Formats: sequence, C-alpha cells, structure tokens
Amino acid sequence: MTAPDPTVQAMIEGRRADTGRRRQRVLAALADAAKKGKDISVTAIARQARVDRTFLYRHRDLLAQIHAQAAEPTATSGGHGPAVSRASLKADLATADARATRLASQVRRLEQRLSEVLGDQVWHESGVGGPEDNEQLKARITTLEQHLIDMELKLQERDDDLAAARAANRELMSQLNRSDPPGSPG
Repeated sequence: MTAPDPTVQAMIEGRRADTGRRRQRVLAALADAAKKGKDISVTAIARQARVDRTFLYRHRDLLAQIHAQAAEPTATSGGHGPAVSRASLKADLATADARATRLASQVRRLEQRLSEVLGDQVWHESGVGGPEDNEQLKARITTLEQHLIDMELKLQERDDDLAAARAANRELMSQLNRSDPPGSPG
C-alpha cells in the first residue's frame, strides 16, 4: 500500500472539519430554536445555521433530530399553561376549519330563509300578492275540481242518452222506409 498523498489527506481532513463545524451550527440552531420557542423546521434550522437544506438531508441523524424536536411540544412563555406542538396546532386548525365550514353552511341556509321571508313580506305589502289564506284557496280548488268531474259525468250521460235516441230514431226511420207507403199498390 502506498501512503496517501499529503495534499489529498489535507483536503479530506479540511472537509471533515468543515462538516463538523456545520453540524455544530445546526445543533446550536436547533437548541436555540427549542429554547426560544421558535419555529422548528428544516428550512428554519438550515437558515439559522447558515447551511444548505441538502446538508441536513445528507445527514439523516440531524434531520431526525429536527423532525423529533418539531413534533415535541414547546414550552410556553414563562413555562405556564399547556404546551403547544405542531400536531396540536394542526389539530386546532383542522377543528377551526371544520367549524368555519359548518358556520358558512348555516349562514347560507339563514340567508336563504331570510330572503324567502323578506320576499313574501314585500310580495304581500306590495298588494301584488294573492290572498293570505292558502288553505281556503286549496279547498275551493278541490271543490271546483269535484264539480267539474260531476259535470263531465252528467255530460257523458247526456251524450250517451242522445246517442241512444239517435240510434232509436235511425231504427224507426229505417223501419218506416221499409214498410209500404200508404196509397201504394200492394
């Protein structure tokens, strides 16, 4: 085996030292963000540590620490009250979003109902609207429909009687025409 080139060896050691310094900056940034309750995300920690995000993705152990720290609840100011975590904030946001959706739906229903009530009110106040007793009108319509049906039945009976009378008249005329006329030689 040949001994490594001193220049290459110096470059390797320099690279390792640079990586070590970057790792220390990331760990310090992570500790500072946790201590001060700052946002803990890959982007925020990379920015604070002055490293590229790809550096964090190449060093899985640092990335795992960031994700673990982001998932942990952060202490509130003064250490009082419940701890807040990203997951609890997401849950609160989802709950608020669902409530906002329900409230928007309720507002639409109430606006629709208000529109109907105001429309009816304007309709009646303008004098253009019909009488207010719809039940009485419905009963009158039912009565008139029944009367119409009765009249149609009577008309049908008269048509049947008329058809029978015409048939009898034709029969009589036919018999008269077949019989010998008076004064004919027979």
